[in-house]
Amino acid sequence: MEKVCIFTDGACSGNPGPGGWGAILRFKARQKELKGGAPDTTNNRMELTAVIEALSALKYPCDVVLQTDSRYVADGIVKGWAKSWKRNNWVKGDKKPALNADLWEKLLDLCDTHNVEFIWVKGHAGHPENERCDELARSAIP
Repeated sequence: MEKVCIFTDGACSGNPGPGGWGAILRFKARQKELKGGAPDTTNNRMELTAVIEALSALKYPCDVVLQTDSRYVADGIVKGWAKSWKRNNWVKGDKKPALNADLWEKLLDLCDTHNVEFIWVKGHAGHPENERCDELARSAIP
């Protein structure tokens, strides 16, 4: 499988409120930027959407190293929370419904298609790709 590096970020003006997401896909010497937004959303939905849209843009199964500043997204996959929520009919251990189940379902499906390694990076700390994704996300807020 080909190796792809992906960087993502989400942003919201108010939470909930209008939001945007940005992503950078890097394959060998090529790079592609993606962005989008929603008029009424949350920061976590935009973080998830950035990852989903980036992975969905891949035309065939790939080995992916995905960097995000969202602990919610990274931990949801790496710590197995999302798989556990799905097994439990989208109910968390505290018996409350898991938020954003529709997006987690899509992300889990994409993680079945691609071999994805999630890496958490500190946001707004000078990481060039994370800073660029933040710019993309903010520019996409409607």
